[in-house]
Amino acid sequence: MKVSVIGAGNVGASCAEYIAINKIASEVVILDIKENFAEGKALDLMQTATLNGFNTRITGSTNDYSKTANSEVVVITSGIPRKPGMTREELIGINAGIVKTVTENVLKHSPNAIIIIVSNPMDTMAYLALKESGLPKNRIIGMGGTLDSSRFKCYLSKALNVPASDVQGYVIGGHGDTTMIPLTRLATYNGFPVSNLLDAETLKKVAADTMVGGATLTGMLGTSAWYAPGASVAALVDSILNDHKKLYTCCVSLNGEYGQSDICLGVPVVIGKNGWEKIIDFKLTADEQAAFNKSADAVRAMNKVLSEMKTV
Repeated sequence: MKVSVIGAGNVGASCAEYIAINKIASEVVILDIKENFAEGKALDLMQTATLNGFNTRITGSTNDYSKTANSEVVVITSGIPRKPGMTREELIGINAGIVKTVTENVLKHSPNAIIIIVSNPMDTMAYLALKESGLPKNRIIGMGGTLDSSRFKCYLSKALNVPASDVQGYVIGGHGDTTMIPLTRLATYNGFPVSNLLDAETLKKVAADTMVGGATLTGMLGTSAWYAPGASVAALVDSILNDHKKLYTCCVSLNGEYGQSDICLGVPVVIGKNGWEKIIDFKLTADEQAAFNKSADAVRAMNKVLSEMKTV
């Protein structure tokens, strides 16, 4: 099983590392436009193989897409990272061109690949990849909701003072500071509603912290986060390659689901060997649906920028 990661930055390298350590794929190819950068990352990671007990073969290449041939999954992390004070929307002009070019090149060599989009603004980049590639919609997956949900569960576990593995929660909507929707109503601790354990003010703070989770880390680190994004991608790759059919929140193409169409947005989906295989209806309340619609409006505004740029 072969996975290619386009972009050898922090997120791409972390993704490759988690895939190898968790023995998810037999081969990982890292590609980057910077001379010898992917090769260096791959060599460094391979030198941990005996220490971490994995047999995954990791190789790197400078912009040679032929090395990615016959990949089952391609992960696109390419693009400039978000810097302090920069919104995801501000990334659109530069990253749209990058994602378009990368998508075209990977499909020349891996026409049957499932593509996972990480590049920001992720909802719009997923929409771009879908429109440009002409692929069946189930083969384009935006990672954002998986990451946002993991942050939500982290903050919930801190508020409850319990292991994060005992907490379940989902974030839907756009992958942005003002567009994501942490579903506090449906969050549970070992199946028990969290709303029965935390007061409304605490839940409100958990949701607020989740929504600015990426910006908080960008402010601390001076660049976008990479450990949790890399792990989120690896989890999706695992569910695809091993057909686990796990439920994750991902940015996918909607055709009437959740009241939206002609948009890629975060909803709960089953992830298996065919990519995303089924959208799960969480039966939103009127307030939650209104928030989802507002999120869709914001993402459409970004998608409109693509149209005006004649990218889509």
